[in-house]
Amino acid sequence: MNDLGETPEQRALHRHLEDRYWLRLRGRFSKEKLILALAAPVLAIVAALVLSSLVIAASGKDPLHAFSVMIDFGSKSDSQVWIVNKAIPYYLSAAAVAIGFRMKLFNIGVDGQYRVAAFFAAAVGGALALPGAIQIPIIILTAMAVGAVWAGIAGVLKTTRGVSEVITTIMLNSIAGSLIGYFLSEDKLAVKDGNLFHTTNLPDSSHFFTIPTDPKPIYGTIVIAIAVGLAYWFVLGRTRFGFDLRAVGRSEPAAAASGVSVKRMVVTSMLLSGAVAGLVGMPTLLNVSYNYGTDFPAGIGFTGIAIALLGRNHPIGMALAALLWGFLERTGIRLEFEDYAQEIVEVMQGIIVLCVVIAYETVRRYGLRVQQRKVGEELSARAAGTNDKPEVSA
Repeated sequence: MNDLGETPEQRALHRHLEDRYWLRLRGRFSKEKLILALAAPVLAIVAALVLSSLVIAASGKDPLHAFSVMIDFGSKSDSQVWIVNKAIPYYLSAAAVAIGFRMKLFNIGVDGQYRVAAFFAAAVGGALALPGAIQIPIIILTAMAVGAVWAGIAGVLKTTRGVSEVITTIMLNSIAGSLIGYFLSEDKLAVKDGNLFHTTNLPDSSHFFTIPTDPKPIYGTIVIAIAVGLAYWFVLGRTRFGFDLRAVGRSEPAAAASGVSVKRMVVTSMLLSGAVAGLVGMPTLLNVSYNYGTDFPAGIGFTGIAIALLGRNHPIGMALAALLWGFLERTGIRLEFEDYAQEIVEVMQGIIVLCVVIAYETVRRYGLRVQQRKVGEELSARAAGTNDKPEVSA
């Protein structure tokens, strides 16, 4: 008997009924399944709209007019292209963060990883003059390798010295900035252009293709984001490695007992997260700036954390979250011209993330209570030896 007074037979029956409930709930269409699937996003949307309206109203402005301006401006063709291009690095950053999140690793260092990766990739690309079919893969692989090594440092320190990856990755962000600052000078790997320093410009063969759209093109690096999303879905959801990774995230002792090397999974996950993080700077490097300078965008790594949370670590969810983030940033520019406070959009972004996290957790706990109640009812019916058994499935 265990601490609950259950015999081995009772524990086995309990596990059987619990598994049976979830298999039925996931395996076929049901009213309860539909309600649970829709409840969280609907609750999050309603809460976010209400709270955002209250914040806008508190600032002395009309929330309905603000939403109308955002929808109208965001629906314009140039805004749509801007939003898609902005969402590409956001999505890559979220995917890098989500790899760690799936096994309860908090890679806070994506910001430093993508910047140091983009810098050295730009330096290597600027020093070469090869055909594009060779030059571009070299730049991308260099970025992935540097990002993987930079994140792998945190993984090795965690498994060998027990250092929290949160502390390590935050410190590595600072070190990355200092390292870039050291090499980004005229006597090392940079050239001076006016008041700015940047690496040698990439040759024309390094310029990534674009997708012609009106009035501006969509960055061709969107194919990299799509490839990462497909790989993320397949590797984490359809392979043994992905199963082991998620098992470690759920319970390290249980995973170790089943033969999974927890330390190896930690290091491997950090390497993969860093490799994807190395791609975050590629849309800017290969489609916009063609060099790494002091004006290279920073902070995308921290935005990726919010987008990963907003998208629930799901490849499609993160894509929608990245587009939403781009939409808010784009329309926020228009709101400033309408005399709305600049901080309104930032407050709305925070409200949306909090509402999604709270809504999904609330629905998850409700579903768990429903499951426990139904399993308990069937257990009671079995123990009483009656034939009047409650239906487990909805």
